[in-house]
Amino acid sequence: MQRVLRFTHEADEQLTSLERDPAKRGVLKQVRKTLGLLETNVRHPSLNTHEYESLVGAKGERVWEAYAQNDTPGAYRVFFHYGPDEDTGRKRTPALTIVAITPDP
Repeated sequence: MQRVLRFTHEADEQLTSLERDPAKRGVLKQVRKTLGLLETNVRHPSLNTHEYESLVGAKGERVWEAYAQNDTPGAYRVFFHYGPDEDTGRKRTPALTIVAITPDP
């Protein structure tokens, strides 16, 4: 199922920071792959997606964690919640809101 990705201001800044840092080129590639998988298959096994109970969305949404890296010190994670969906009048498109893109807390 194709989903629309929306970014919080914080997540957008974190992604921009990765894009501007040449030393983080490999991390950026992995984060982009994770974002692509979230758009198409949120249950892809490599994402190891699971609920992250220490964080809630701005409106109390359940927040989920997806792995961008594994077995790496300070491995990057993408935190997201479902919605708000995009309503174009004729069709409702499911969406994910990316809350944060950070090293494993």
